Amino acid sequence: MRNLVRRVPPLLTILLLAIWLTVSGELSVGQIAFGAVLSVLLVLGIAQLRPVRPRLHRLYLALPLAATVLVDILRSNLGVARIVLGLVRERQVRSGFLEIPLELTDPHGLIILAVIVTSTPGTAWAGMSPDGRTLTLHVLDLQDEQATIRLIKQRYEQPLRRIFE
Repeated sequence: MRNLVRRVPPLLTILLLAIWLTVSGELSVGQIAFGAVLSVLLVLGIAQLRPVRPRLHRLYLALPLAATVLVDILRSNLGVARIVLGLVRERQVRSGFLEIPLELTDPHGLIILAVIVTSTPGTAWAGMSPDGRTLTLHVLDLQDEQATIRLIKQRYEQPLRRIFE
């Protein structure tokens, strides 16, 4: 029984139950019981598809990281809008590819990094080296390569390393 409890992540199970109750549109004992059983069965079924389970160490750091990402998305939207509308005056807009050395190795952390980078307008995840140590990033307005590398590593990679490694 204890092994079964370890295999069923409570947050995912509760989330699935909440989704079931929302979709069903009925809050009754029967729907809650059915949704709970269904959620546990789904979690156990998909557990076989996930060879590596995430190990979260400092989950409380996710909230400040999410706030940072939201602010950066807003700033990037404004920056890209200025470029598209031609409001950059005399400044030369130079796009290019950038190779960023990574210390983050956790696959879940790398997935979150990919989501952050591709959610931020003006940047796109272009690839990763076969050994997983170098990220290739396309930047729409690449003014200072070293500053962009520092920004990605300090604002995103370091918090993700503290959360996942």
